[in-house]
Amino acid sequence: MYIPNKLYGVLLLAFGLTLAGCATKPTPVALPPGVTEIQLVSLNDFHGNLEASSYTWDSAKGGGEKVIKAGGIDTLGAALQAWRKEDPELLLVGAGDLIGASPAISAMWADEPTIGAMNLLGLRATSVGNHEFDQGRIELLRQQKGGCVSPRADKACKFEGAYQGAQFQYLAANVIDMQTRKPVLPAYKIETAHGVKVGFIGTVLRETAESALASGIAGLEFVDEADAINRQLPALREQGVNVFVVLIHQGGRTTDKFDQQDCANLQGPIVDVVKRLDPAIRLVISGHSHQGYICKVDGRLVTQSDMGGHVMGRIKLAVDTNTNTVRSVSAEQEVMVPGKWPADPALDAYLNKAREQSAAALARPIATIAVPKVKREKDHKRESALGDLVADSMLAAGRPYGAQIALQNPGGIRQDLETAPGNVVTLGHAMAVLPFGNTLVAMNLRGSQIVALLEEQWLGGRDQKRGLLQVSDGFSYAWDEFKPEGGRVVPGSVKLNGAQLEMDSTYRVVTNNFLAEGGDGFPAFKQGSNRAPTNIRDIDALIEYLAKREQDRKPAGAAAPQLRYQSMQKD
Repeated sequence: MYIPNKLYGVLLLAFGLTLAGCATKPTPVALPPGVTEIQLVSLNDFHGNLEASSYTWDSAKGGGEKVIKAGGIDTLGAALQAWRKEDPELLLVGAGDLIGASPAISAMWADEPTIGAMNLLGLRATSVGNHEFDQGRIELLRQQKGGCVSPRADKACKFEGAYQGAQFQYLAANVIDMQTRKPVLPAYKIETAHGVKVGFIGTVLRETAESALASGIAGLEFVDEADAINRQLPALREQGVNVFVVLIHQGGRTTDKFDQQDCANLQGPIVDVVKRLDPAIRLVISGHSHQGYICKVDGRLVTQSDMGGHVMGRIKLAVDTNTNTVRSVSAEQEVMVPGKWPADPALDAYLNKAREQSAAALARPIATIAVPKVKREKDHKRESALGDLVADSMLAAGRPYGAQIALQNPGGIRQDLETAPGNVVTLGHAMAVLPFGNTLVAMNLRGSQIVALLEEQWLGGRDQKRGLLQVSDGFSYAWDEFKPEGGRVVPGSVKLNGAQLEMDSTYRVVTNNFLAEGGDGFPAFKQGSNRAPTNIRDIDALIEYLAKREQDRKPAGAAAPQLRYQSMQKD
């Protein structure tokens, strides 16, 4: 547990000869007069991963690719405890998506265990991420401030009783309340370390509205990230701040290894944002794309660590105390290997508590399925076996509302459907697949509207970023990626139970409330008429479907996709 202690900070100097074949601890490099060093630790896209999980380690330092267990709040706590003994003024900061799309051990308690863990770890500030808006503005503000009035009344305040809220600050410089024209959360937070004021400015990707429930973010505007960041500098300078750090939930990708120093191959939306920042900003800590990197963009350091708490960034700012400006910035990635640092008893105890409170509920068996695992990984045609299964469960739940077709966004399916011995699915396994708790909505769409909806899958390269919709049994179509956008669905190929869809006929479609409100870049869903909010959660539909299939002696699940749609591209 983080406990500031001004008694720390005595440096032990080691003297000795370096002998051939002997390993010696390197002597710390002395800083020039008038220069102080500020140490930051960064975390992004934690997604409620309280426990260690699988991580593929592929380092620029060599050694080949290897899969290990990494992360977990016990390991993060141990590392931070050790590092704070070296520098008690170290600052832990985040770049969004610390909650949301979480494993059941966190999700079943409205992610309150993750907020509590971040409090214990000593997190100071983090940008909001798009997943912080999964349950809407009201729930985000509750998670910040505390209290039990929540749209998730079945989960809120059930972990520790009264919920006290986050002791760290969520930042959202570019999330504007349309009525007040001010940020809905603070735009920045000032921290002081080694006598230097550091201004942390937080933003989320401006496309957040596409990935959040429309009703949950009503009245909010997500504006340009770079403009919002630059606007904060005059106010910070008035308060004596000249060291600026951006915490942004927006990212990119690179072919370089996660720990390659000064990578020069970063691509993606983050690059444009960084290039438009005020020259005084020397460090950008990013997130969202779930890929680690340490890159340079126009002379600035841009970092991101791998998701799930598998890796944390260790960053050093050398600050000229005479001019109060940054002289240099450096970073490295630290893989969170369990057992590498002496245990932190407080985080160990907290994790054990979360496990114990969750174990009985999560271990409850749901059903036996046909295979040991149903994978969410999509084949080259963009269909997954798990997508088929989830869509079928939605269709079954929607039948009483007249549903003929079910459509599911792949981003809503977060993990493979795992099983216990004997192919038994537990509640924990099911909740890991669908952690959002979306509800199902049935609606009428004409055949022409369904075709237009399918065409939206490719607009602006959306299929590469988010994947194709997963469809239910009996619905099929073909597409040709070499045709121009807006004309990729092969004419006459869209069929329901073998019969070609009639463009002027009406069909009953069921989907989740996120898509029903036009989320994920599908505005055509908003055209649906005769809507029936079923109040059936997607996770409940999946659980009931698995149990019914087992009861009928036809266990659900397959090892491969069912080929419900096809590309005209040759294999």
